[in-house]
Amino acid sequence: MKKQIKMKKYISAALLSLVLFSCSNDILDEKPRAIFTPDYFSTPEGVMGGVTSMYGHLRYMYGNGYFLNVGQIATDESTWGQNSDGNVKNLDYSGVGIIDPSTSNTSAVWNNAFPNINTASGVIENGMAIGSISPALIAEARFFRAFDYFLLVQTYGGVPLDLGAGELKFNSSTMRSSVRNTVPEVYSKAIFPDLKKAVEDLPVTGRVTGGLTKTAARLFLAKAYLTFGWWLQNPKGIPTYPASDRKDLDGHDAAWYFQQAYDTAVAAINDPGPFGLQATFYDVNVATKDRNKEMLLYADHTQSSSTYNGGDLSYSGGGFSTDYFAGWFGQFNYTGVRSSSSKTSWAAVSSVQREASQPLGRPWTMLAPPIEVFKKTFADKTNDSRYDGTFTTAYRGNWAKAGITSSTLYNANYLPIANGDAVLTFLDTDVSGIDYSNTVYNSSVGAGVLPGRADFVIEPSYFSRICYPGNWKLGPYRTDNGTGLGSPNGSSTRPFAVAKFSELYFIAAEAAVKGATVQGGKSARDLINVIRARAGKWNFNNKANTAVAQDNSAVMIAATPAIIDIDYILAERSREYFGEGYRWYDLTRTQNWIEYGGAFTIAGATNPNDWKDHSVKTFTRTITAKDYLRPIPTTQLDGMEMSAGDKAAYQNPGY
Repeated sequence: MKKQIKMKKYISAALLSLVLFSCSNDILDEKPRAIFTPDYFSTPEGVMGGVTSMYGHLRYMYGNGYFLNVGQIATDESTWGQNSDGNVKNLDYSGVGIIDPSTSNTSAVWNNAFPNINTASGVIENGMAIGSISPALIAEARFFRAFDYFLLVQTYGGVPLDLGAGELKFNSSTMRSSVRNTVPEVYSKAIFPDLKKAVEDLPVTGRVTGGLTKTAARLFLAKAYLTFGWWLQNPKGIPTYPASDRKDLDGHDAAWYFQQAYDTAVAAINDPGPFGLQATFYDVNVATKDRNKEMLLYADHTQSSSTYNGGDLSYSGGGFSTDYFAGWFGQFNYTGVRSSSSKTSWAAVSSVQREASQPLGRPWTMLAPPIEVFKKTFADKTNDSRYDGTFTTAYRGNWAKAGITSSTLYNANYLPIANGDAVLTFLDTDVSGIDYSNTVYNSSVGAGVLPGRADFVIEPSYFSRICYPGNWKLGPYRTDNGTGLGSPNGSSTRPFAVAKFSELYFIAAEAAVKGATVQGGKSARDLINVIRARAGKWNFNNKANTAVAQDNSAVMIAATPAIIDIDYILAERSREYFGEGYRWYDLTRTQNWIEYGGAFTIAGATNPNDWKDHSVKTFTRTITAKDYLRPIPTTQLDGMEMSAGDKAAYQNPGY
């Protein structure tokens, strides 16, 4: 008996679908729609509405803090922070929880990708039948169908191609059974054909702001080639599921796929259309330059409307729907920092208030970076701008915006500080002579005092689960704060980057390391040096909060090893994309997760709720080969009409 997949909700693209009804301003103009049906897709307006909903579905994943956690936790970039609950800790593999298919938020990809895949199939089938729909518009649906299948296969292994009406067919009925296809079937039948057609038919310049382009399709096609090449090669013997031979259905070997990855990525670099690298790393991530030429695809938001933003503009409980609250996960509770209103006795004042500004925002303290991030990954903080352009390392006084009228407060050593001065600074390197006792000048977050300095300080060896540099890149930005603190508890209204032009250089370089024949001037080292040269250029210093004109590109290039290997590629990827959700996928693709995520150090180890605890401990993680695939969510299994044995066989091994 043919088994089909249970997906009643998958008839619709999302709980809140978004319909395009005007392109007069070259942006996606949206209105709510509850569900998609075959009749709806039989009109040009219906096809357009389905395509628009696919952009909206990105917001259910990209910008969602728990989705970010799935891509970050248990890697060399992130461990659990002071306020983490089981949703975070259970994925850390460090003895504080066990991954649970029903509660560990590994369902975000599964539950949001399949509705969109079904919508894409409806658009493709009906759009082609209508006859008046342009191939470029249908190509947007093909891209998103491949995009979601690519995300699924990396996360869970083989997944169903038949949602109830046949492979890659639009399903309009509720089915309660399912069969998983193998990894090679998903790539060969769904991902590669759709992405190749998208490259062929998508325009050079998007039809709307943020719309899909040939360059974006090339990036994902190149990355899919690269990832499948690793899967075929399987250098460390990681098991796959459903079980299948590591053979390509089209008869190509891993080397062929690495070459295709290189050629496709380089083609996009050579013919970028309106895209390219920003002048500096700071320019890539500063909120005032969002939607820049380096952003190939993003989950968009707006401060003009809570409905269209996908989250409340003034307050949000977080963790729901399309909220952009990922930036909260990597921010420690800086609001605990205290200064004094008196210069002779300690009279505590909250000198760093919550503010809807990029260095601050809402602090959840969910994801804490291990000490190795600061001592190894970002060892060069002088020449390489990416450390300064990734973290908030100076927390500055903003008490006037909260209505506190004192123009001067007193901080470490009872020295005076004004609004805008540093209250707490995370030092670049360890130093001697810091007094962490807090017996006289109480920072309230465990920071120390150096003679002659007004700011409290913490050195890298004491960065903890409680107190650590926040992720500046993902911080909020509003233009309606006025002279106050704004709405720091509301969802972020910034776009969340899904794909950046810079990654084409990394994909091509990685493929070259894996043996692809390179073009002149585009060896792995050449490609990586383009990124490193850009990283050496500074036009703003976040820590000093001042504009600069500094070019260390020659020093950066000179420091690049003569021979680039996978370890160096991974180190550079971490410096470029730290904390953005890439890391788990990078480490599982290259089969280095166990080696990179297996151990780390962090302070505050004895009691993570005690800010005075500066003890440093090495933690180990128990990561096994079966963990390279996330579990199928319990909600999927519970809804299927199968025997217990069939459900057990449907689930990935070990869960």
